Amino acid sequence: MNRPAPVEISHECMRFLITHNPTNATLNKFTEELKKYGVTTLVRVCDATYDKAPVEKEGIQVLDWPFDDGAPPPTQIVDDWLNLLKTKFREEAGCCIAVHCVAGLGRAPVLVALALIECGMKYEDAVQFIRQKRRGAFNSKQLLYLEKYRPKMRLRFKDANNPCCMQ
Repeated sequence: MNRPAPVEISHECMRFLITHNPTNATLNKFTEELKKYGVTTLVRVCDATYDKAPVEKEGIQVLDWPFDDGAPPPTQIVDDWLNLLKTKFREEAGCCIAVHCVAGLGRAPVLVALALIECGMKYEDAVQFIRQKRRGAFNSKQLLYLEKYRPKMRLRFKDANNPCCMQ
């Protein structure tokens, strides 16, 4: 299967790496790629198909938050994701959070889009912003979910001295 290359999505002080699912055979190359982007946390939103121990040995935290392929994320995963972002981007300025599903075209981009929307971006702009780098991202069910999603501005804080949405 020909998979798209990892893409970095940066907005304000947030940096994400959307990637596909590695295998145990490609794990070393995958881990090197994560390190190249300065990834400190990796979120798996698909079923585990590789051993996370070698990734964690390199100092990268791996979180398993799987949800159904093609589906929007459950509320608990959205809450966990936004709480993770709030903590990580405040405590580790400049860090990069990687997120992957199987191909990196559905579940992973949806989580990144939610972060952009929670920072105040309109859903159409978030989708276009991600699709500029990740062609083919999102299916119709996920687009409908993002369109109906009502942000609680959980990543938006007012601080005139800092343009970062996390402050």
